[in-house]
Amino acid sequence: MRWDDAAWVRCAALFLGLLLTPAAECAAGILEEVVTVPVQARNIFGKEVAQEITVTVFRDEDRARAPFLLLNHGRSLNRAEYGRVRYSENARYFVSKGFVVLVPTRIGYGVSGGEDVEYSGNCSSPNYPLVFEAAARQGLAVIEYARGLPFVDAGRGLVVGQSFGGATSLALAAMRIPGVVAAVNFVGGSGGNPENRPGNPCRADRLEETFAAYGAATGIPTLWLYSENDRFFGQKYPREWFDAFIAKGGKGEFVALPPLGEDGHSTFTKNPAAWKPAFEAFLTRVGF
Repeated sequence: MRWDDAAWVRCAALFLGLLLTPAAECAAGILEEVVTVPVQARNIFGKEVAQEITVTVFRDEDRARAPFLLLNHGRSLNRAEYGRVRYSENARYFVSKGFVVLVPTRIGYGVSGGEDVEYSGNCSSPNYPLVFEAAARQGLAVIEYARGLPFVDAGRGLVVGQSFGGATSLALAAMRIPGVVAAVNFVGGSGGNPENRPGNPCRADRLEETFAAYGAATGIPTLWLYSENDRFFGQKYPREWFDAFIAKGGKGEFVALPPLGEDGHSTFTKNPAAWKPAFEAFLTRVGF
């Protein structure tokens, strides 16, 4: 890649420490900045946890103001492996579509550290609403932080998430947050175990009840994207969750994505060509 003089000036400024943030990257006009945001969350036992989390912000520095896109990550038993969550390629794609992208590393994960406030309990009796709420409250704090940024159009934004983060995007949609105009759910859910229980998450019926409740409360359009060979949730349950969401009044579109390797659960990062057409058509429909 050949950079112009302006690009070299930007990078020189970064190396000289002239930017306000201690961590940033420059390439082709896209800045990557790292900030901390104070958040609160309550676990299933009622304990309130308050701390700062790390948020990575991607934006086009040549765009004076842009709508926001909150991008929430999934969940793993090895929470430390998350490091600083970036979804770099996906985030840069979203920036190219006109957004300021905010990627929080939530409480209990990677560089943010802390307690596991998203533990849902025993597989036989998980409390999904409370753990999705714990993640959603953190997302809400990040959105409120974004409202104060001069380069963010606080009146227009999306909430997007992968896996546990996809379910979190629906929880956020149900909160009817001012300025959030649509939600995108990539393979959303929880309780999946692709090795021991492929396609059979813990208490899929409780997930259906949870998504139905979100449908009753949500007033914005949603997009649901699931691979046909998702080993965490299978084919059957995501359709049932979506149908329950719609039956209670939710607005949405379900898109079945093609299989990917042995497990399509990673389609968001590993096969973007499969979902970009549906995502871009959705953006057009909701006014972006």
